[in-house]
Amino acid sequence: MTDFLVRHFIKDHERTGDAAVRTAYGNLAGIVCILCNLLLAGGKMAAGFLFGSISITADGLNNLSDASSNVVSLMGFRLASRPADEEHPYGHGRYEYLAGLVVAAMILLIGVELAKSSLEKILHPTPVEFSLLSVAVLVASILVKFWMSAFNRRLGKLIHSGTLEATAADSRNDVISTAAVLIALVLGKVTGLELDGWMGMGVALFILYSGFGLMRETIDPLLGSAPDPELVHHIRQKVLSYPGVLGVHDLMIHDYGPGRQFASLHVEMAAEADVLESHELIDTIERDFRAERLEVLIHFDPVVTQDEQVNQARSKLTQIVQERWGDRVSIQICGWCPARNGST
Repeated sequence: MTDFLVRHFIKDHERTGDAAVRTAYGNLAGIVCILCNLLLAGGKMAAGFLFGSISITADGLNNLSDASSNVVSLMGFRLASRPADEEHPYGHGRYEYLAGLVVAAMILLIGVELAKSSLEKILHPTPVEFSLLSVAVLVASILVKFWMSAFNRRLGKLIHSGTLEATAADSRNDVISTAAVLIALVLGKVTGLELDGWMGMGVALFILYSGFGLMRETIDPLLGSAPDPELVHHIRQKVLSYPGVLGVHDLMIHDYGPGRQFASLHVEMAAEADVLESHELIDTIERDFRAERLEVLIHFDPVVTQDEQVNQARSKLTQIVQERWGDRVSIQICGWCPARNGST
């Protein structure tokens, strides 16, 4: 089903690196999730109202909040796709993070309201009418949410979207919470215990937990969290793989939204080499990274490699550092650097 939707509703779906294609993936995910969540919310809230179950109603309101979250995410994708302008030279990609923050706030609000309703049901319990219709609605919800989780995870990995992967995790959590409501309904029928309010409270607490987790995940990139270690390793190893590159240091990565990352670093090359050739190699490295949708700005650091005194100092210092700190610390010795007019 996922492949069918992608092929028929996303033009040039193979070009996931293209900004317009990425936005199309986000639009498709948002529309599909909105429709599914609205259908689930309507069915559960109707069943909860007819048979007096606060936990089923709570689960339906959770789906309604998911639909609202999908609307916000859809808006976030569209706003994030706006091109850079004079006031925002690095684009509008962080709108996607802001959308996630709004979604988290909405989830927390729904969780608080559900907790209030569930507490009232615990303090003043009322019998819940068991119905095969309620069971059918909950089972159908579990199956749909399981598919939605796989759907969003697949699309999230294709376009490297943390928002869609978070939506996938939320759908997976919904499978767990709906299964808990179904178990409470069946146990209430078998044992006669009034578990509806307690299960509704459990769902509410689960929603609050998910909301806090999502808020933390969206706030981190806005505040400037540390870059992905795998990305740092990839950049370092790729640069070091080019002939003539002796070392890399002062690597910095800035995140301006999913798919909009910028990096700067210093590359060490032999001072005795032809300057124009070294400059051409640096331009080549930057172009190769640009093909990976990563803008990299490289500063050239010349390193003296044919001075015996400098080489001896480098060897001695390396030995001292390794004896004291082992492989936990690396050092860079440039030797005589013309830009600094002295030894370093």
